[in-house]
Amino acid sequence: MTINVKEQEDLRRQIAELGPWFHNLRIGGVETAPDHFLGDYPSFKWRRFKDVVPADLKGRSVLDIGCNAGFYSLEMKRRNADRVVAIDTDPHYLRQAEFVAAQAGVDIDFRQMSVYEVAKLSEKFDLVIFMGVLYHLRHPLLALDLLREHVVGDLMLFQCMQRGVEETSAVADDYDFSEGDIFDRSDYPKLFFIENRYAGDPTNWFIPNKAAAEAMLRSAGFTVLQNPEPEVYLLGCGERHYAAEMPPICDVKKS
Repeated sequence: MTINVKEQEDLRRQIAELGPWFHNLRIGGVETAPDHFLGDYPSFKWRRFKDVVPADLKGRSVLDIGCNAGFYSLEMKRRNADRVVAIDTDPHYLRQAEFVAAQAGVDIDFRQMSVYEVAKLSEKFDLVIFMGVLYHLRHPLLALDLLREHVVGDLMLFQCMQRGVEETSAVADDYDFSEGDIFDRSDYPKLFFIENRYAGDPTNWFIPNKAAAEAMLRSAGFTVLQNPEPEVYLLGCGERHYAAEMPPICDVKKS
């Protein structure tokens, strides 16, 4: 799409008014976050694992959880997804996402809601995108249980920040109560709790090492199909842990 100087100035003004942006998107030749501290985010990450997502999503439905400004939702529409539902708890990000979708001329169903409310959608999706959300949650395993139970029909694209060693090793099915050394192993599944802030963000609550991220996914009933880069997984549906109770349907009130 070609736009004249006046139209571009107006576009820059609208983008600035909708700031600050966490997704760097290109709208009519204008970048929304050109000085992002991570670089051209999330485009540079997407390029590393985009091939694990089907190139043609025609006839399929997608749910984008924690959609932010809608980068991944827009990419799914570019892959011909019939239906894209995108949710976020932050009205600021949803305003940005709605603007981006309108500029691109695509139909995306945006809703302000929490991951804990996904049962209200009453729908299972062919692909669920759950990128960069888990470590912002006070109840991460509950969120995974709710996703597996209520909305993941086939595949889930998952990413979670990880800290600690990247090595993983097999663990036994059981350990004696007197066994303590296993917990000192750096590759044992560990979930680090952030009481105050990490990277200046008070919503960074739990950060797993690689072993813990994969163990939590298995426990919630997901199987790893591909792991194209350290923090990113394409998941399928498997069996939930035999001792895992059914997740409740959480009715989260908007404040």
